[in-house]
Amino acid sequence: MKVFLIGANGQIGQRLVSLFQDNPDHSVRAMVRKEEQKASLEASGAEAVLANLEGSPEEIAAAARGCDAIIFTAGSGGSTGYDKTLLVDLDGAAKAMEAADIAGIKRFIMVSALQAHNRENWNEALKPYYVAKHYADKILESSGLTYTIIRPGGLRNEPGTGTVSAAKDLERGSISRDDVAKTVIASLDETNTENRAFDLTEGDTPIAEALKKL
Repeated sequence: MKVFLIGANGQIGQRLVSLFQDNPDHSVRAMVRKEEQKASLEASGAEAVLANLEGSPEEIAAAARGCDAIIFTAGSGGSTGYDKTLLVDLDGAAKAMEAADIAGIKRFIMVSALQAHNRENWNEALKPYYVAKHYADKILESSGLTYTIIRPGGLRNEPGTGTVSAAKDLERGSISRDDVAKTVIASLDETNTENRAFDLTEGDTPIAEALKKL
């Protein structure tokens, strides 16, 4: 399967690029905004393309054409204002879904945020971020695309364990970015994740087994 990765320069995105390069079943085309990012990815042996979530859906579709699935792991980041949260995490995600439709791509995997579906559990300090994730997820669920929405807890940088907890609702928790990336890729192969949304935290169940039990 050829995967179009949106957010390839982010911390989860970089892990995904690396994992795809060692994956015999899937290949990746990485979408980035800057020429230097594209050059760096190409130097590592990855296929990369320039496009911008603040551009048009048609621009994104042109970059994605020929791929079989889209993974959206882009985010505005903690150093920007909430205007960028709106433009990237919400409108950018919606444009990516429009682009999938234009390009004839049916499979779409979204990296969201733990408990984004439950307003009462949102972190007050990050409420605009959760609003963006909440409505991006709702748009995806009603898009007609074959979706998977993965809602990871607090993200950590230590090496992953390969074991997780995955369920419709989980208590607050955290997870290694490595294990989020591995779960994203495993979701491509596990049909039980199709048209499902789930929370994801650290746990004791191997990733493939956790996805089968959703």
